[in-house]
Order: sequence, then C-alpha cells, then structure tokens
Amino acid sequence: MPYTLDQLFAANCAPALAGVVPANLISLRTEQFPNLEEALAAYRQAFASRGVVFHTLCSCPKHELILVYRPEQVTQMLRREGAEEILETCGYDTVGSIEKLLDQLGNRIRCGASFPHEIGIFLGYPMEDVKGFMANQGQNFKLCGPWKVYGDVAAAQETFLRIQRVNRRVWERMEQGNTLFQVFAVVA
Repeated sequence: MPYTLDQLFAANCAPALAGVVPANLISLRTEQFPNLEEALAAYRQAFASRGVVFHTLCSCPKHELILVYRPEQVTQMLRREGAEEILETCGYDTVGSIEKLLDQLGNRIRCGASFPHEIGIFLGYPMEDVKGFMANQGQNFKLCGPWKVYGDVAAAQETFLRIQRVNRRVWERMEQGNTLFQVFAVVA
C-alpha cells in the first residue's frame, strides 16, 4: 500500500519539522501525487507559522526533490567556519540570500554528474563530517546513521538518538490517526 504524502513527510522530515535538525531532504514520485503542487502549497502555508519552508530543489517529470528547512537554522549552518570555503570551491557565489544558494544547489543537482556532497552543509551535518565525506568519497567513515561520521562519534550518536526519538514520536501520532498538521498543531 503506498504511503500518503503526510506519511512520507513524517517519515523523512520529522526532525526538520520539529526543529531538531535544520533541514531534511525528500524525493517524491510525481506519478504518486498528481496534485503535488497544490498539496505543497497547503504545507507551505500551514508550516510557515512554525518557520518551516518547503522548497523544491529539483523537479523532473518523474520526481520532485524537496528540501524542508528552517531558514534561521540553515543560515547558521552556512555561517560555520569552513562552509563558505567549501561552497566557493564547489562553484557557489556565496554573496546573497539563502534562496540564491538553494537555487545554486538545485542547479548543481540538475546539472551535475554526481550528487553534490556539499548538501551536508545545508542539512546541518558537522563540518568535519562534510569534509570527511568529500575527501573520502563516502568511504572510511567511523559511524553511519542519518549521515556518515568522520569526526565526533559520541556527538553524532547523541544527535542520531534525538532524530530517532522524534521520528518515533511523530510516527506514533500518525499511527493514532493524526495528520501531520495535527501532530505539529498547524492550521491547514
């Protein structure tokens, strides 16, 4: 049985919706959701009051890649030491708004031969882990969870547990028959 849009956002984006992480990424099959743009408009409107943005990074005939994010938190991630250097090395013009940077990220996703690994900066992964992933091409990690860890394993494990708890709580509420709007007490 296919999942509903609410269930997919709950399963993939609960940490960003709850504010535990700055952003989550979700890929949606357009054939499964023929009215996706209309549904996204409802999510955008409802979650705006909670400081959450639903941004389409990439759209093609078969999929939509959506970044669910909190602008204030992502902005903090982009200001971390080393973030600007990595983005500039990857060809970003780092002067301007977060929306401009997300447009550049979307272009890199659409036009690149491989997925842009600097996305970890936007998702709030520790800089040491983003750098480690890029330098090691995803190999030689110390721990694998929501992301591959190259740095502080203990801190990552703590974050992984917080993510796991939020995912479990949100999913439990969804199984009780609540909509995502009800779980986060937003008006649809």
